[in-house]
Amino acid sequence: MRAMVLRAPGRPLELTELPDPEPGPGQVRIAVGACGVCRTDLHLLDGELPDPKLPVVPGHQVVGAVEALGEGAGRFAVGDRVGVPWLAWACGECRFCLSGRENLCERAEFTGYTRDGGYAELAVADERFCLPAPEGYGDVAFAPLLCAGLIGFRALGMTGEAERLGLFGFGASAHLVCQLAVHEGRRVFALTREGDDRAQGLARQLGAEWAGAVPADPDSARGSAAPPEPLDAAIIFAPAGELVPVALACLERGGVVVCAGIHMSAIPAFPYELLWEERAVRSVANLTRADGEEFVRLAPRVPVRAELQEYSLADAGHALEDLRRGRVRGAAVLNVRDGATGPG
Repeated sequence: MRAMVLRAPGRPLELTELPDPEPGPGQVRIAVGACGVCRTDLHLLDGELPDPKLPVVPGHQVVGAVEALGEGAGRFAVGDRVGVPWLAWACGECRFCLSGRENLCERAEFTGYTRDGGYAELAVADERFCLPAPEGYGDVAFAPLLCAGLIGFRALGMTGEAERLGLFGFGASAHLVCQLAVHEGRRVFALTREGDDRAQGLARQLGAEWAGAVPADPDSARGSAAPPEPLDAAIIFAPAGELVPVALACLERGGVVVCAGIHMSAIPAFPYELLWEERAVRSVANLTRADGEEFVRLAPRVPVRAELQEYSLADAGHALEDLRRGRVRGAAVLNVRDGATGPG
């Protein structure tokens, strides 16, 4: 099979011919139709995630048809369409797994990081951690929902019943969360980089009440028109630690800032007054199978639809560079089966 392989952080991906993987006990082999491209993949390439499997096939938003079953596998039949998300395996035995928090499992493994992922024509996965593809979504359309959608869904849940929701950064995850939040009757305020008219336009198109630039610093956030009202909650999708005090300064008393990335630059020191009045900061780590099952049921009812830019498997490096440079409107997806060519 053909696969894009990372041999060491800092090196470009290599298009490589690899032996077809064989499914082990309880696993399925999937003929990959599409794989989403995520900012986490950039962190992997840049060496910002510790102890990856090397060499590794990245990609953790994997969609395709079951092609073969390993010994004892029977949850899916050959031909069933499934999705493979970030959480590839959890032990089921540690205190976190036993308390319904398998996303915090001490021995967890992750697709496209500690196990080979979906930047390939074939992939194997533990069938217990696969999700059935919902009706009405092709492979390319379903792929972004498996991380951008899922992490956003979990982050949104951490905001409680916040009415005025700020989304800091408006890329793959935020544009899906925006649709969920509007569906729930929340008021969405999208904050992007100065001059990012494309992202702000997409936010308004998807139902955001207001879209504009992130304030330059906490002092300018208070009393400014950006955002025009205090927020009950903010979700930070951009991996920029300096946004945390800015988001706190935008909050109403009792509000929460949720950091939704796996990696973030250092958070600068900030005065206690920004946290005072029961404001809170918390992070999202990974996801659970329950998250995935609930979101897959919910997404078609909204319906949640990703804005897509498609690339071929061989063009994965180009897709990642476009993501790094902010050139992706919505979500980038590798169309493995049809060999789509990315925008020039």
